Amino acid sequence: MFDSRYIRTFQEVVRTGSYTAAARALGFTQPAVSQQMKALERDVGTALFTRVGRGLKLTEAGEALTRHTAPILDSLEVARQQIDAIARLRSGRVRICAFPSAAATILPRAMARVRVEHPGVMVELSEGEPPDSLRALARGECDIALAFDYPGFPVDAPEELAGVRLMEDPLTVLLPVGHPMARRRSVRLADLANERWIAGCARCRTYFVHACAEGGFTPDIVCTTDDNLVLQSLVAAGVGIAMVPSLVLSFLCHDKVTGRIVEPHTRRQVYAYALRDHLRIPATALLLEEITVAAAARVGC
Repeated sequence: MFDSRYIRTFQEVVRTGSYTAAARALGFTQPAVSQQMKALERDVGTALFTRVGRGLKLTEAGEALTRHTAPILDSLEVARQQIDAIARLRSGRVRICAFPSAAATILPRAMARVRVEHPGVMVELSEGEPPDSLRALARGECDIALAFDYPGFPVDAPEELAGVRLMEDPLTVLLPVGHPMARRRSVRLADLANERWIAGCARCRTYFVHACAEGGFTPDIVCTTDDNLVLQSLVAAGVGIAMVPSLVLSFLCHDKVTGRIVEPHTRRQVYAYALRDHLRIPATALLLEEITVAAAARVGC
């Protein structure tokens, strides 16, 4: 409703008692101050000053506005300082949703760098698998989502999202260390047709079944879990074996489990997504950059 410039000028007129003195204090011309006060009076719909001799007297409306001028300007200044802090990365918040293996491998380095370089920026992390994480992003429930797709099974990203390709993640087979295939550097799925299998999340399971069909068999899936620690424990215990992305090998917790590359070599693609309009938000752009750097470092490991 009010132009903040007019409010500041009004405050100075009240303080100094005249348009001329206010103009001197503000570095304006007297006609410029007069025009601003007329514009403010048009905005409020009534007179704010009356002339008494050579001076000015506040009307009842002017008195009412005076009581609120300082709080209005103080609030605007606080807002300006907060916006400036966000723009200069002294504060801000970024909500990120990532699938578990990325949350365990890519994000810790990225989040740590943000904390060191910009301690005022808060990063909130939640876990989610695509496409649920991308739907959450499109609904505004997070600011960045990490997702993946498999060959022939592209992730269905809403049009309003912008994607940044982070890395290729080769697929591996988790085996007990005493398994005969563990002596090989890589294994063919077809050679594992008679094994019992542990499947992962719905999206990974769909591709796994497809890959097995390409290898000429239907896998005997004895259980399913999207918890990587549970999956490793099941493999270690001999319940079954599992096809997992190589990122999982970065946090193997069992010395009785080992991983071998799958032949023919298959890789899933890992992406970071954000709303296109949010790429201009400094904290979001910063975290996307750090995620990209962290993913590149994972490729070099």
